Amino acid sequence: MLNIKNIAFVCVGIVTANLSFAQNKYEDHLIEAKVVNDTNYLRFVKTPELFVERWDTLAQPNFWKEIMHLAPDSCLLNVASTRQILERTSLRTWELQSDEQKEAYKQALREKYNLADGTRIFMTTGKNDFYKFDAVFPTITRGIEVFSKTETDPWYAQAILMIESPGALAKSTAGAYGPFQLMKSVAINHGLRVDKYVDERKDFDKSATASAHLLRTACIPEAKRILGKFGIVVAGDDQYNLWFRLTVLHVYHAGAGNVDGVLTNVVKPTSGGKNLITTIWQSQYGNFGNSSQNYSQLALASLIVLDNIINVKCDDIKDCKDK
Repeated sequence: MLNIKNIAFVCVGIVTANLSFAQNKYEDHLIEAKVVNDTNYLRFVKTPELFVERWDTLAQPNFWKEIMHLAPDSCLLNVASTRQILERTSLRTWELQSDEQKEAYKQALREKYNLADGTRIFMTTGKNDFYKFDAVFPTITRGIEVFSKTETDPWYAQAILMIESPGALAKSTAGAYGPFQLMKSVAINHGLRVDKYVDERKDFDKSATASAHLLRTACIPEAKRILGKFGIVVAGDDQYNLWFRLTVLHVYHAGAGNVDGVLTNVVKPTSGGKNLITTIWQSQYGNFGNSSQNYSQLALASLIVLDNIINVKCDDIKDCKDK
């Protein structure tokens, strides 16, 4: 049996043992594993950099990993810029305090942890009622198949599904809808019908196809264009590097204009890599704010969580290219 921690892959769906997958150019990136004491197989997309490059040791994804497991009646007091966890408490206990008491409590935490006066401290509630990873398993293999057939990197299918709609057909406050959280105008521009009679964003395969088209024709090319402004060239297999995939996710979530703005006016990168992403986490510009910073952190947290799940639930792990 292969050592999961050395391979670092992410579970992306349940399929029957008799289902044969179409061969495609992404086979080198895929793993299949059988559910223990079952005939069902899971399909994975490998993300070796997650552990090799030690993304798993960063405070931000580990903070979100804890939030994903934490009940909504609990909360974490944390440093806004680093996501260092300062204290765990119940939401009710926190909310019973006045604004003055909350600020006094935050000041006490600054003094306890030798933080500078004015250091922003957030209260973040648990979200295990939203992140129901077991429920999303069956849909992700479908997403991988749709993305692969349209020649779009299937890693994005697994990442977006895990972040946006883990087990539920959710609608955001901004109006994004469906398993791939597409805005109405974006969905229409990428081939879906969205009007008062029909909303094809709720159809999984159609939504996946539109999402893949958006990534393939807009997000990935735009990420390459923006990075190219700084002399950072992404070509060939470089597009499968984790840092670049995370950059593309920022474009998918915040839009190319906002990513261009924060890189041009704040980050001003001189090279790609892990440092580029962690700098983005500390940078704001225009509409690229806290939620935009968080997006790739959530993706990394999901990868870590799912890797742990697979370590418990699966065996008979094989590279798809060797089948």
